[in-house]
Amino acid sequence: MITRQINILIQLATIDGRLAGKEKKLIQSIAKSSNIDDATISQLLKQPEPIGDLNHLAEEERFEYLYLVIQLMKIDRQVFKSEIVFCEKIAQKLGYKKNVVSELSKNIYSDPGITSDREMLMEKAAKYRV
Repeated sequence: MITRQINILIQLATIDGRLAGKEKKLIQSIAKSSNIDDATISQLLKQPEPIGDLNHLAEEERFEYLYLVIQLMKIDRQVFKSEIVFCEKIAQKLGYKKNVVSELSKNIYSDPGITSDREMLMEKAAKYRV
């Protein structure tokens, strides 16, 4: 599962044609905490895998995917339209209405060191389930 998350994060991080330092650090931090080696990350950077079906994920896993893509979108404090569209597409693949991205963005911080009230965010996200 975590490799799929990393793959999605890499696709988002490189959608604007470059991988910002803060984006790379967050991806590496998530990968390291899950024992994903640098070779796997390098391979995904060179050749991202198709995203595929995300319907089999448990509710908490769906939320975690959504939370991470929104946080990564905001981490470099530059949000591009292409990143928003990508996050909305991921939200829809996860079974949410696309406007969940703007709703959660208000409460997810660009600094991963600042934790959000995940319980409150999960409740908000649940209102956008299809």
